[in-house]
Amino acid sequence: MNKPLTDLHQLQQAILMQRLQKRVRQAASQARSQPQIALADRQQPLALSHAQQRLWFLTELDQAASIAYHIPAQLRLSGRLDVAAFKATLNRIVARHESLRTRFVKVDGVPVQQIDAADVGLALTQTDLSDLPAGQHASAVQRLSDDEAIRPFDLANDAPIRGQLLRLGAEEHVLLLTQHHIVSDGWSIGVLVRELSALYGALVQQQPDPLPPLAIQYADYAAWQRQWLQSEVPQTQAGWWQQQLAGAPALLELPTDRVRPARQSYAGGSVPLLLDTTLTAALKALAQRHGATLFMTLLAGWATLLARLAGQDDVVIGTPVANRQRPEVEGLIGFFVNTLALRVRFERDPTVAELLAQVKSATLGAHDRQDLPFEQVVEALQPARSMSHSPLFQVLFSLDNAPAGGALQLPGLSIDSVQPTHNTAQFDLTLSLADSNGELSGSLRYASDLFDRASIERIGGHFTTLLRALVADDHARVASLPLLSPDQRQALLHDFNAAPAPATAAEEQGAL
Repeated sequence: MNKPLTDLHQLQQAILMQRLQKRVRQAASQARSQPQIALADRQQPLALSHAQQRLWFLTELDQAASIAYHIPAQLRLSGRLDVAAFKATLNRIVARHESLRTRFVKVDGVPVQQIDAADVGLALTQTDLSDLPAGQHASAVQRLSDDEAIRPFDLANDAPIRGQLLRLGAEEHVLLLTQHHIVSDGWSIGVLVRELSALYGALVQQQPDPLPPLAIQYADYAAWQRQWLQSEVPQTQAGWWQQQLAGAPALLELPTDRVRPARQSYAGGSVPLLLDTTLTAALKALAQRHGATLFMTLLAGWATLLARLAGQDDVVIGTPVANRQRPEVEGLIGFFVNTLALRVRFERDPTVAELLAQVKSATLGAHDRQDLPFEQVVEALQPARSMSHSPLFQVLFSLDNAPAGGALQLPGLSIDSVQPTHNTAQFDLTLSLADSNGELSGSLRYASDLFDRASIERIGGHFTTLLRALVADDHARVASLPLLSPDQRQALLHDFNAAPAPATAAEEQGAL
């Protein structure tokens, strides 16, 4: 009885996928028609990419901002580790990717890339904790990991990647690896994992390097990007962004626990978030019914919650895109990720179906013009600048779709990845989710200048409640969707407001 409906859903999803694939092919075709990425003249100063330049200026202005853009990782390695081969593997990766041995120096007041020699190696500190009692290992590792995650990089004098190898025992090690975002991104982590697996496996088995040479390096891409931005295409894209974001609010006025400080401290915290398999399946089904994607459906829910909390009918949300449309850059470690500003409007009190159609149109339009660096979009719009918040948007949404690169596999070792503590926040709120084993898991990262943890936990609960209502009725007005669960409504409307029971004589005497 449900088969025709199921077939219709599958047909709608197939049509959407064909449409998205067509857009990908068109983007790839446009990329191929763009000037080829040539090798930059290494005898001339090497310019930063636009994303790098923005991040460099931030680090110059505020060390706290620089620390907020650290990418820390912690790997527990159990088994017999060939330390010499491991160090050689890391050194080989640094030699292979110029970005990992690039410093950022000023020439005539302008930042340029200065690439160190290929044999510089990775700055790897080795610390032996094996003499400590086993019961103290966890606290020692935690302390070193916390210190490592926030130790500043001197981008002019230090390599932008460093590591610590902690020895807990003969067959127990922990690797702390920290990169600065100015040379890396989420996709780059996948590249590093693949190459670490391949190179270490080859070295311990005394086999030759299995990785093919790289055709270009990040500095070549940065020089190419500068040239491409002089063409007509970026100017056309800038015009679209100006029209799309004209009149958008400069600030999302969420209710906060504290007044926004005049200057961001980038201090933050994180609250875990889990959407169970039932809700995740319902969100995917809603997306299928409307020819949308899971990303679009989640974005619609997130935008609805933000608009309701802020009391605004116009919100702008940032979202990262990999920005790896050219095949030459797919295997590079570097800062390629771009950020799109997606605007969602509620002036006409849309239904769930109408909101999804709007979000779908905005998302597809933005992805068609994702080549233009975010920095150029900001320059085109010329918003009022403030040290208290980021321009254009203050809230981010990320659904992990970067290639995982496969699990890290090293011969003779079992590996456990631990998420290190990194109490920073680049934005007021960041919702990060990943689809795994049929459920959506992730976190809400928040600026602790503005919010208490308890407030973010409540926001996470509101989001889950709203999503359950979103998938239940496609024709409901989103302004009417509940934010409180039935139990919370009962407590708020009845239990908290119930008339107090008359005091007993003993209680009255005690009060006196």
